Formats: sequence, C-alpha cells, structure tokens
Amino acid sequence: MRVMILAAGRGERMRPLTDELPKPLLCVGGKPLIVHHIEKLVRAGVRELVINHAWLGDKLEAALGDGSAYGVRIHWSPEASGGLETAGGIRQALPLLGDAPFLVINGDIWLDCDYDQFVQQPLGSDLAHLWLVDNPPQHPQGDFWLQQGRVLDRPGLTFSGVALYQPQAFAEVPAGKVPLRPWFQRWIAAGRVAGSHLLADWRDIGTPERLAELDHELRAGVLNAL
Repeated sequence: MRVMILAAGRGERMRPLTDELPKPLLCVGGKPLIVHHIEKLVRAGVRELVINHAWLGDKLEAALGDGSAYGVRIHWSPEASGGLETAGGIRQALPLLGDAPFLVINGDIWLDCDYDQFVQQPLGSDLAHLWLVDNPPQHPQGDFWLQQGRVLDRPGLTFSGVALYQPQAFAEVPAGKVPLRPWFQRWIAAGRVAGSHLLADWRDIGTPERLAELDHELRAGVLNAL
C-alpha cells in the first residue's frame, strides 16, 4: 500500500516557528513530526510514500531526500505557492498513488498507536474509510458521527486526519485548489463512507503551545516516542 502524508500547509497558527521551517519538520521528542509518521509506517510494512509540499518544500526534500535513510521510497508532489487544499492535493498526486486503495495522513498530527490497523483495513466497495477520535478541547463539536461502522454527516466525533481511499473517489475532483469536506459530504450522502472510532492518544499540533506540550511529554517519558 502507498501512503500519502499531507505536508503542504503554511502553518499560520504556528508562526513564527513556521516562518523558516515547514510545520512537518518541527521537532517533538527529538525528531520531526513527519519522521514519527514515517517510522511508524515503516514498522507497519509501508515502503512507498507520497508527500506533497508547498511552503518551504525544498527544506522538506532536503531533510528527507528519497527516503532511503528511513527504509522507504518517497515520491514528491510539489504544489504551487499557497497549496491546493486537501482534495486538490490528493487529486494532483493520484498518478503517484497507483490504482489500489491508499492511505492519507495529515503531517501535523501525532498518534500514539500502531499503524498496522490503518494499512490492514479493508475498504470493500466503499470510497473511503475515516478514523474518528473523541473531540479535543479546541474542537468540541466534532465533524462526523459513526453508526454501526458508517459515517454520518452530523457532528459528534472529530476527523483524525487519517483516511483510506479508493483512487476513483477523486475521479471527479477538478484540478486546482479544492477542499475535502464537500467531497466527504457527497460520498457520505451516497452511503459509501465507512469509519472507525480510534481509541488512541491523538494530537492536532496546531499551535506552538500544543507542540511544546507534546515535546515535554515525550521527553519526560509520559508518552511513547515510538
């Protein structure tokens, strides 16, 4: 299975940290956020990655190279300044992702769990499988709801930023800057989105304060850096 890590965001809320460094290269527990993902994916058997970038992408490519230092092969999907948003970025990367279902992970989250559950999840005839988490304090309403393994378009749980997709889900997505949520809603209305409640320590690293808190917990051994 190929996996796409989304790394094109500007990281406005993380400024000034992201003025000189793309957010996925910010360090927690002694290593960049994106490296935590790569190492966990390698342990789950993943060997082919696609990573998009827009802001300071040259620094991402310089830091990670072709991925061989981590035991993977990285295919880069550069975007124009400002990025393409999530659906647009995935649509552009489709030629790199192949014809089989693929996993997408937000580069600015952190998860304390094995990634085997993501890469081993069957998709069947669904267009997508979303992992939802309990609502964090900064997002108390949530995004979607789960009922008997199906995702419903009403708030209750928060989208984790981890999802499995069929390539054909993006066949009608136009080129350019395209947000993902309207496509989620279209697929949900068609009854073709499954989901799971992810019971893991999940962090959205959206502010310097959350970055510092996670870094402290990892360095103190409160959380498992692996």
